[in-house]
Amino acid sequence: MADIKQSILNVEEMQTAGLHFGHRVSRLHPKMKPFVSGIKNNVHIIDLEKTSEEFKKALAFISTMIANGKTILFVGTKIQVKQFVKSNAEASGMPYVIERWLGGTFTNFETIAKRVAYFKELESKKASGELEKYTKKERSLFDKELEILRKKFEGIKHMSKLPDAVLILDVRKDITAAHEAKRKGVKIVGVIDTNVDPNLVEYPIPANDDAISSVKYILEKVSETILNSK
Repeated sequence: MADIKQSILNVEEMQTAGLHFGHRVSRLHPKMKPFVSGIKNNVHIIDLEKTSEEFKKALAFISTMIANGKTILFVGTKIQVKQFVKSNAEASGMPYVIERWLGGTFTNFETIAKRVAYFKELESKKASGELEKYTKKERSLFDKELEILRKKFEGIKHMSKLPDAVLILDVRKDITAAHEAKRKGVKIVGVIDTNVDPNLVEYPIPANDDAISSVKYILEKVSETILNSK
């Protein structure tokens, strides 16, 4: 296993990034109690020492996967984090999903793969000028179709098989992705806020899943680990 340096995670940095802010006390998932250190302004505060412990386990897992040539799919569909998810996935050389999770992406992968192949073929025809033989109206329709396909499949167009693991930045929002991963035996690293069952994933990262600064911090540490493990 590639070495994960202890200094990669810093509790003060995590606090500055706001990883410790959970949800209102009324929304606590009972299984998240061990990860809560207190309450402030009616909001649960996540114990960052425990977050650090779990995050290190997740990073060690990611490091091992990457060192063995495995693929990790990044999933983050909240509007405020989409671009961070995309940029970090691309920098890491990993596939990503930032639009709505398409049901069947894992459980009906063959069908999804056919749609991706069609998208790539249409994209290739557009680039080579092959679509120029069509009328202006027909080309316009192709362009609209390409844009729809790009929105759905751009991040997974080089994913020729199911990923070996998935990083889900908001397990509650993308619960379908988590369920499909479970069904197909794809390991899950997931950001778990105080309103989510940590048992839904193999490698939980107890942290704020709403704040841009929190998600950005987590993504940067994951990307850093991936790049250092190649």
